[in-house]
Amino acid sequence: MIKTVIFDLGKVIIPFDFKRGYQALEQVCGYPAAEIPRRIATTDLVQRFESGLIDPKDFVEQLSRVLDLRINYDQFCQIWSSIFLPDPLIPESLLEALSKRYRLLLLSNTNAIHFDMLEKSYPLLRHFHHMVLSFRVGAMKPEPAIFHEAIARAECRPDECFFTDDIPEYVAAAKREGIDAVQFESLAQIEQELLARGVRWD
Repeated sequence: MIKTVIFDLGKVIIPFDFKRGYQALEQVCGYPAAEIPRRIATTDLVQRFESGLIDPKDFVEQLSRVLDLRINYDQFCQIWSSIFLPDPLIPESLLEALSKRYRLLLLSNTNAIHFDMLEKSYPLLRHFHHMVLSFRVGAMKPEPAIFHEAIARAECRPDECFFTDDIPEYVAAAKREGIDAVQFESLAQIEQELLARGVRWD
């Protein structure tokens, strides 16, 4: 029996498009949008930031040097968070209803800048009982440690947790820890997966 429902955040609850950020950054640095992700990939800055190993201001300062950015911290945060789209993929009504019957957890690889904006911009996040976030845990999916933290917050056995994520590698990692996990494809698909496990929300 499922006691805890765990959702990934990006491209499961909130859609995003990195190209929006790259196009905005192109306007304030010396590189075209297509070159920006390649330059970022030559560093481990994003991984360190999302693992909580570097604080936001140091991250912005170091990435600004990599990209020759000509903006201040607040301007960077605004552009860095412009990747998120306004309409959630999962309706608030479903999250609210699930939260009244089950423990509801968020499990996400994210960073302090993004999550600060997300909490302010998407009120539906208030329905989660716990948020297991990579930058707070100090580990990222698919590392076992972040799933262990989610299981601890779930306060039930791993097989009593249902988890969905859009990335197959992370679904497989959850399954290795004993969690019942499926890849997210659509709202209709995930509702069917929940119903098949006896999860109800009406």
